[in-house]
Amino acid sequence: MSTNVLRTADGWWVALPPAPGSARAGRTPSDRAVPVDTKAVTTAELISDRAAVREAALSGDMGVPLADLTTLSPVTTPCRVVAQMVNYRSHARDSGFTGDIPPAFFRKASGSVSGPGEDIVRPAHVKFLDYEIELGLVMGASLPVGTVVEERDLPSYVAGLVITNDVSARDVQLTRTQFYESKSYPTFTPTGPYLTLLEPDDFDHLPDLRLRLSVNGEPRQDRTLADMIVRPAQALTLLARFQTLDPGDLLLTGTPGGTALKAPPKPVEKIGALLPPAVKWKAFFKSQAKNPHYLRAGDVITATIATPDGRIDLGEQRTAVTDTPRTPK
Repeated sequence: MSTNVLRTADGWWVALPPAPGSARAGRTPSDRAVPVDTKAVTTAELISDRAAVREAALSGDMGVPLADLTTLSPVTTPCRVVAQMVNYRSHARDSGFTGDIPPAFFRKASGSVSGPGEDIVRPAHVKFLDYEIELGLVMGASLPVGTVVEERDLPSYVAGLVITNDVSARDVQLTRTQFYESKSYPTFTPTGPYLTLLEPDDFDHLPDLRLRLSVNGEPRQDRTLADMIVRPAQALTLLARFQTLDPGDLLLTGTPGGTALKAPPKPVEKIGALLPPAVKWKAFFKSQAKNPHYLRAGDVITATIATPDGRIDLGEQRTAVTDTPRTPK
């Protein structure tokens, strides 16, 4: 069975299984955690000390309430953060793609990684802020260039999973064709709460994982990995054609449909292609200004990823959107 690990300013913790009878709606939320006796500081170091994680999980310690802990991202930085583009069929439809979609990757700055309860800060010049729930793969071993990863090999390379949100400044992304900047502002990759460390037999259950995201309680995204176009083993193989990954690095595996951004109808798109770029984008974003789904200050995003039976449960990520960073107390 998988083990949920979280990180605070005081170190690493294992989330204990819930007490009998505490399951709700098929899910089994933890409510207590015990400290891990480890010298690990980085995610890579923790992954290499799985014995300490197991010892904590079996210690019999009653732990402390999770509510008393302030969780940080379980993926420490600096690290490589790589993301897949248009990797769910529902997202491809929303984006106006037809036919086969060539696999594509882009990088995000690891400075964009933030905690699961930290505010998402919208830069003053960004008017169209979007959300993208994504399953994050956390590497447990080096992936050299040229590596071929089969499904059966995944446990040898992937240590665990995290919830991520690939927050995107759409006006920067589209008008400048600038993925790196538009997705790399500080707080634009909320991660966690848990690093869910997997056992080899857990990987058979990945297709059952369901990604759900809501804004202010309104459901926006809801799909399982069955909607995924390029599955993790193939994605790692394609990425390894040119990119090395190391333990603790993070791969975001794409988002389902339901984001605020959607492609315009085909006739409108064809007309727009005939216009000068400045005119086209001015018209496009004038229409997008009527879309109420873009994020605004005060919005609260809730994201979960879990299997229906709770065998793998990455916890709940809850982040608020603000236009002004909070001043540390």
